[in-house]
Amino acid sequence: MGQQEKIKSNRLIHGKYPRTWKWGVIFILPWLLGFCILQAYPLIMSLYYSFTDFSVLAGGKWVGLKNYTDLFTKDKYFLKSFLLTFKYALMSVPMKLIMALIVALILNQKLKRINLFRTVYYLPSIMGGSVAISILWRFMFMKEGMLNKFLGLLHIPAVNWLGDPHIALVTISLLVVWQFGSSMILFLAGLMNIPTDLYEAAEVDGATKWVQFWHITLPMLTPIVFFNLIMQIIHALQEFTSAFIITNGGPNHGTYLMGVKIYEEAFKNLKMGYASAASWVLFLVILLITLLVFRTSDKWVFYND
Repeated sequence: MGQQEKIKSNRLIHGKYPRTWKWGVIFILPWLLGFCILQAYPLIMSLYYSFTDFSVLAGGKWVGLKNYTDLFTKDKYFLKSFLLTFKYALMSVPMKLIMALIVALILNQKLKRINLFRTVYYLPSIMGGSVAISILWRFMFMKEGMLNKFLGLLHIPAVNWLGDPHIALVTISLLVVWQFGSSMILFLAGLMNIPTDLYEAAEVDGATKWVQFWHITLPMLTPIVFFNLIMQIIHALQEFTSAFIITNGGPNHGTYLMGVKIYEEAFKNLKMGYASAASWVLFLVILLITLLVFRTSDKWVFYND
């Protein structure tokens, strides 16, 4: 440490700049107020409401664990909704990550106008979560929609994409897979950061492209895979827009995800306390799954120290 740094450090210790910390508080105050009012307070109140029979039309009274016990003992759709949400996540998350990785590998090649292609492939991620895109997806996959008309041209029987409970969940999963842009960008950044000398050494040893992918590319990308996996699991378990707009939880509750159930309990049945309890159960499950993935990460995530 130089002489000037020592003088500044002594001035700070002896209080020569007593107002410095106040400016820090002033600058952070807008964020702090926003966090307390828009995030911390609603979070705490939702936990409190989960132990009450709070409704939009009337104040709630304390009911203890009744909402939680009713979810598991009296609500015939709660466990079904949970299982459907897990099934949705198991389908959509791996497909989305695989698609994102494949496209990132393609866009990492040295091709003409590659930056234009990268921008085009990222556009669905920007637009994909909107209500308008979900409505467009519904019109594409409805019984008389564009996809069935295309199948008709190939003399293939029409598929009831949104009317069959077993197929409808797959259909809304495809919409999320289509929104691979953010994951693709992260994979692409990871691919660009892999040292080229690793591939050169592998080629000298006679390793094929497939061997290079499994023993160099994929291990070097595991931190990106880990981050994308965590984020996509969290998003999938909270999915609402596609299931609500495209199928409204149907047919026969075949796409009745937890997000749709919580919405209906809160704003359709006006049972805010009950919906808050369901939300906290979902939150705890997401937390447990996230912790489980973190606990297993040391066995398959490799960092280039």
